[in-house]
Amino acid sequence: MENWLTKRAKLNPNKIALIIEHSDFTFGELNSTVQLCASKLHTKLHQGQRAALFISNSFNGYILILALQQIGVEMVFLNSRLSHEELKFQIEDSQAKLCIIDDSSNHEQLDKIDTNKMFLSDILSLKADPDYQPIAEFDNNTVTSIMYTSGTSGRPKGVLQTFGNHFYSAIGTSLNLGINDRDSWVLTVPLFHISGFSIMMRSLIYGIPVYLVTNFKEDYINKILINERATIISLVPTMLKRLLNKLPAGIHYNKHFKGVMLGGGPIDNWTLLRCDVLKIPVIQSYGMTETASNVVALNFRDADKKVGSAGQPLFPVQVRITNINREGIGDIEIKAPNVAKGYLNKQELFDKKITPDGFYQTGDIGYLDNESYLYVKGRKDDMIISGGENIYPEEVENIYSKIKGIENIFVVGIKNDEWGEVPVAYIMLDSDADLIGEDLIGFGREKMAHYKVPKEFRLVTDVPRTASGKVVRRKLDEVNYTVI
Repeated sequence: MENWLTKRAKLNPNKIALIIEHSDFTFGELNSTVQLCASKLHTKLHQGQRAALFISNSFNGYILILALQQIGVEMVFLNSRLSHEELKFQIEDSQAKLCIIDDSSNHEQLDKIDTNKMFLSDILSLKADPDYQPIAEFDNNTVTSIMYTSGTSGRPKGVLQTFGNHFYSAIGTSLNLGINDRDSWVLTVPLFHISGFSIMMRSLIYGIPVYLVTNFKEDYINKILINERATIISLVPTMLKRLLNKLPAGIHYNKHFKGVMLGGGPIDNWTLLRCDVLKIPVIQSYGMTETASNVVALNFRDADKKVGSAGQPLFPVQVRITNINREGIGDIEIKAPNVAKGYLNKQELFDKKITPDGFYQTGDIGYLDNESYLYVKGRKDDMIISGGENIYPEEVENIYSKIKGIENIFVVGIKNDEWGEVPVAYIMLDSDADLIGEDLIGFGREKMAHYKVPKEFRLVTDVPRTASGKVVRRKLDEVNYTVI
């Protein structure tokens, strides 16, 4: 395909492409800025090489990403929340020629890593390469981005994402959600995550503006959604709750607003009810780094009638359920052009996840209803088997999340001589909560089968998480707790 940025600049040179704080840039202006940056970077990097990016949600970071694509450099996105050792591993594993650091980021964990580094501000002092020409075409099979998985079950792996992966992800999302050229997307999630980077790519492919939010400030974001013509925002559940808590009473988002694209884990029913009262559609979706963002999503019409579902497969995507148990739940497998090319330096691990007929085994479990709506029950490895009965932690957590005072709850299985495993719950409570285990057990027995009710409630102040914020359940037994 023709270079997405240069083509969009030709098609819609005067249309707004990027809005950041009180400034906006047309696609023509964005392209000119990016090409200048690319011509300077071309003195340091060339097509086929790799650069590691340590960036924040800044204007310069946005320009850098697009500039590296123009040169044909593979981008290794570094999570700014990683430790020194994690960053060192990823930089060395990717064999990045250069690590480019956003001046506005907290980069202390990079200081002692022996690698070739450059700050974004240093690019300004470089002379433009007179021989530079942007890549004329983006090859669907060419890797453009490498993102390391969260590593909840082992060492992170670099996922090889191609231009074709990002294109078909964008096309599927557009067809499912009915996105048109009058839409605009609020980008609050990190650019170094697939959720953030995919919005950038959608902007080029759809020709729509992006509101780039540099810091997650609830009042500021709510003002955008109330006063601007913003139609879609991508959030994770914690972000959504924070926005709702700061939304002024009696105020609604602008009349063009279509809804929240929600990812990053399950949402509790209480928050969904609040959104319904406030007339804020919540579009749950399902995807992963290996699928270059979502492969399944609800559309705005079905948000109310299919609460709890991740939606239907996007048009280019096939989803099937295999190894179905007696409850009708089985392994979620996906076949789609947006499934990644593989794992960097670990292709054999990726190949093991591909079935003989080409489906990717996600490691998640769930079911499809009779209208092909997917319901995700969680990770297969998280499922608890107690006395021959299957217990899905997210199902139990969702029931308990309705209780006022419970800030977070995580259910895991522990070994038991009689039952094999029994569920226990690690909980975080609001400061004014007055809850005891006996009452919580009684509540559970009224709402679900007794074998699903946690046998113990363990109060904690923090839980182990990956850099992307996912809870590492296998490490919960290492946390200090008090039984309530």
